[in-house]
Amino acid sequence: MPPTQDATPSMSQTTEEHLIELNDVSVQFGRQTVLRSLSLSIPAGQTVAIIGESGCGKTVLMKTIIGLVNPSKGHVRFDGQHLRQLDEQELARQHIRFGYVFQNAALFDSMTIGQNVAFPLRQHAALTSAQIDEIITARLFEVGLPKSVIRKKPAELSGGMRKRVGLARALVLNPEVILYDEPTTGLDPIMSDVINELILRTRHHYTVTSIIVTHDMMTTRKVPDRVIMLYPAARLDPDEPQIIFDGRPDQLDEVRDRRVRQFVNGEAGQRLMEMRQEYEESAV
Repeated sequence: MPPTQDATPSMSQTTEEHLIELNDVSVQFGRQTVLRSLSLSIPAGQTVAIIGESGCGKTVLMKTIIGLVNPSKGHVRFDGQHLRQLDEQELARQHIRFGYVFQNAALFDSMTIGQNVAFPLRQHAALTSAQIDEIITARLFEVGLPKSVIRKKPAELSGGMRKRVGLARALVLNPEVILYDEPTTGLDPIMSDVINELILRTRHHYTVTSIIVTHDMMTTRKVPDRVIMLYPAARLDPDEPQIIFDGRPDQLDEVRDRRVRQFVNGEAGQRLMEMRQEYEESAV
């Protein structure tokens, strides 16, 4: 996908080793096209924020990258391997190389915090109980949580603490890639920045590639090396690329594309007019 005219040459065109590559990827559900002819590459070690309004395909893109959604067209490669060509067992082995931080933490309510964090280790690592306990304590400490939370249930923790538990669980297998799905949603500004700082600390402490799906412009400006903005495929002209921005966070303020400016600045203006037109057309 060629870079937007508002950005400098796309970071997907660097000479660094590409860990993740999408080539002409489209995803359709029935008649609805969610992703249209996307091509991009993510080098190992890069932190990428994927932004765009609701329904533009951000989460579908993330699921496609890790093989949970198969492209209707095109292909995805992870570390040089075509995910679609892997059998179920090999794909499961590749998934262990990913860590996931879900939007609502996705903790098991019936388990203690310790059991939640230990879950991936018990599934995929041959370790003693003492070794698992040591890892749990270390990972919780890294995200700023005391050992005393280990015996608590998720319902006993605040939203911000549950998010941090989710990050601790994502780290226990030392993943090469961490995927964050709206990591600051529902948090106050201070706790949102705590999560941002933890993502930055994780990136500096571990050799990890990070992909962050977010609407949060504070996160977008502070955390990633690179920002990719998607636009809903249904509202694009036939020859328009779905990636309407691909560049550094500091380049967002220089963008001439009205759609990018409105999203970044939180301006409804033109979008309200478009929504009214869509409503009128649907009513005919």
